[in-house]
Amino acid sequence: MTARLRETYNNVVFNAMKEKFQYKNVMEVPKLVKITINMGLGEAKDNAKVMESAVEEMALISGQKPVITKAKKSIANFKVRQGMPVGAKVTLRGDNMYEFADKFFNISLPRVRDFKGVSRNSFDGRGNYSMGIKEQLIFPEINYDKVDTIKGMNIVFTTTAKTDEEAAALLEMLGMPFEK
Repeated sequence: MTARLRETYNNVVFNAMKEKFQYKNVMEVPKLVKITINMGLGEAKDNAKVMESAVEEMALISGQKPVITKAKKSIANFKVRQGMPVGAKVTLRGDNMYEFADKFFNISLPRVRDFKGVSRNSFDGRGNYSMGIKEQLIFPEINYDKVDTIKGMNIVFTTTAKTDEEAAALLEMLGMPFEK
């Protein structure tokens, strides 16, 4: 069984994008390649429980086990040594990516307090969209009572679009709630 958002892309968005931007070849039509979720945990150097809870929460949110990222260099001012765990990340592709995007656009983002839409200014010039979330509590999988600290995360939507305009149109057709 394929993801609901993938079927929407294949049946509706693909044809709409091809028509809107007048692509001559079907391989030119932009698509979502991957979604990367990254959580930086500076306080993990002092408390190992923070890292464990962050990995557990990211696994619940993404449906995939995160990779623990380690410090590349020692930084004396931050009391960080090379090889210390400083964060966690997950790269979603395929059906997992579409399931996460569908849940994120339709359930999680509307749960943000005073939500008016996401900014259109977060594109990188090459068709990728980055955004930050201040708290992990917007995801329905997180049990509010079991959260010890509120942690933020970065989410990057990587597309094959050549321009930001094409990427914005793709994400909007997939359901990303942009500001008006």
